[in-house]
Amino acid sequence: MRDRLVRFWHGMEGLAAVEFAFVLPIILIMLLGLVELSTASGVRTQVVNMSSTAADLIAQKASATGADLDGAFAATKAILYPNDTKLAAITITSVIDGGVGNTPRIAWSCSMAGANAVTTQPFTKGGNPNPAIPAGLIEAGKGGSVVWTRVTYKYTSFLNYFLRGTQTWTNDFYTKPRRVLQVPYASSPATASGTCNF
Repeated sequence: MRDRLVRFWHGMEGLAAVEFAFVLPIILIMLLGLVELSTASGVRTQVVNMSSTAADLIAQKASATGADLDGAFAATKAILYPNDTKLAAITITSVIDGGVGNTPRIAWSCSMAGANAVTTQPFTKGGNPNPAIPAGLIEAGKGGSVVWTRVTYKYTSFLNYFLRGTQTWTNDFYTKPRRVLQVPYASSPATASGTCNF
């Protein structure tokens, strides 16, 4: 009887090894997929935080200077750490009331792009924002404005298994100035780290 139990026990160990060999690849794929997708989700969250931070920093000012924009660009790049900041492009734009019967227009716009980022240019002064500012943010004829920040990031997964190729993520964020109706650009020349139209 004892010999039968020993043989049965050894037989069960072999069965467990075979089952484990079947299940292991599935577990590894699930684990790697979880790591890849959670990393991508974390970077996407950083892109959203970059756009809100840049807009918020400028919205706190009574007037924007080159140093203010340099500070906003530097702060947004710090949020992205340890990811590659050369893949990010940031545009900060002041969109002002165009008056009754007119669409909002761009007062000034500054862009900063990393060496490997999507090529971006600041929006044209006096032009209409494209895409249009969401309805209700600027009430025509009231002299208000919004600070609009757009961040574009080229993300490539480190595994490149589930998320293949390069994903280009864009996030827009709008906020109203806190201290004034419109944040003018009060300094020239352009910022050291960006290209501006004012």
